[in-house]
Amino acid sequence: MVNYSPEPTEVPGSTALLPAVEARGLAVTRGPRTVLRGLDFTVPRGQITGLLGPSGCGKSTLMRSIVGTQAKVTGSLNVLGSPAGHPTLRTRIGYVTQAPSVYDDLTVRQNLEYFGAVLDPARRSADRRADAARVLDEVDLTSHADALAGNLSGGQRSRVSLAVALLGTPELLVLDEPTVGLDPVLRRDLWHLFHSLAADRGATLLISSHVMDEAERCHRLLLMRDGRILADGTPEALRTRTGSETVEAAFLHLVDEAAAHARAKETAR
Repeated sequence: MVNYSPEPTEVPGSTALLPAVEARGLAVTRGPRTVLRGLDFTVPRGQITGLLGPSGCGKSTLMRSIVGTQAKVTGSLNVLGSPAGHPTLRTRIGYVTQAPSVYDDLTVRQNLEYFGAVLDPARRSADRRADAARVLDEVDLTSHADALAGNLSGGQRSRVSLAVALLGTPELLVLDEPTVGLDPVLRRDLWHLFHSLAADRGATLLISSHVMDEAERCHRLLLMRDGRILADGTPEALRTRTGSETVEAAFLHLVDEAAAHARAKETAR
């Protein structure tokens, strides 16, 4: 059983009073298809928020919107007190995509030093090297620092991508299915790291997944389906609301409830 950190304390008048992410009427369309349908939600600071839902429900599009790489976004979306995509957010957000983003012909250490230079070109080389050493230790890859990234296992490459996202101690980590394809032991170890980042560093983590047992490891959940948010709240609150024993059962209950509501509206027309 994971011990969750308490609600973060906030200093009156500081930006910590603002949520890490706040969206109002957030929508994304691609041609005739609506991918995100007017989302309203907040992501609290200093906690792990899970973004749960089946593949294709809009999780990755939502994450790209938050980090500022998604084009044609409408509605209001503020991140760490600034509009999404604002230049000042570049060094305050760490982002891990579904596919590991590393250069195979560079060593693990060289990858980190390269991305560190891209992140903050003005930073001293010695500081970038120290930062690379720190994140190597955090993701347990120090012993593979001089190995070519192309020679690593899939799980190790995923950890290199996470290490890149941790460079510069970002305030917000946006992790798109970071445990997909990993063995149970590595998944467990990564979740221990995620909770350590939230509890010890005060980082905010937004983690997407379609694996429902990972939902129980989050402080708060956003449950998505067909470009909409069905519900948000703590795992316990969602289980209680639906009278379910697991988050997966709660999610299925909410899916059925939404479908019944849609049928009722269609019939009333």
